[in-house]
Amino acid sequence: MFAAKRFTKDEALKKIKHYCSYQERSHREVMDKLYTFGLYKAEVNEVISAIIEENYLNEERFALQFAGGKFRIKQWGRKKIQYELQQKGVSPYLIKTALKALDKDEYLQTLHKLANKKWKELTGEHYLARQSKTISYLLHKGYEQQLASKTVSELKS
Repeated sequence: MFAAKRFTKDEALKKIKHYCSYQERSHREVMDKLYTFGLYKAEVNEVISAIIEENYLNEERFALQFAGGKFRIKQWGRKKIQYELQQKGVSPYLIKTALKALDKDEYLQTLHKLANKKWKELTGEHYLARQSKTISYLLHKGYEQQLASKTVSELKS
């Protein structure tokens, strides 16, 4: 078996700066990456402190970009974005901040667009099945139950 190469603190700092400058990262992602470099806890903490000071790592910036990107590109709802940010170890305060940053009008427009598209796809379905599948689809995308139900009921009429 080959042993994984253990990086020095300076080598790890250089590599992690590149890792963080390529894409926004959460603290947990960076910490996990540093542990794969073979660093010890004290070294990991020092490296993280250094990259935070140099503004390579900013969890608020990460949360805002993650939420905005997932909403615009994948058209995820707030619930799914919230869950994914929790999985990445982002604090509840920053999650709330990121979700508040989503434009309400754009959010509702996207919800209506997705609901309308799904509703049209299910044209041959029985009315109740069509309604149920559309709501299920919206819930799977991470939209709130109340909003999904209200939107589908608007589509019915």
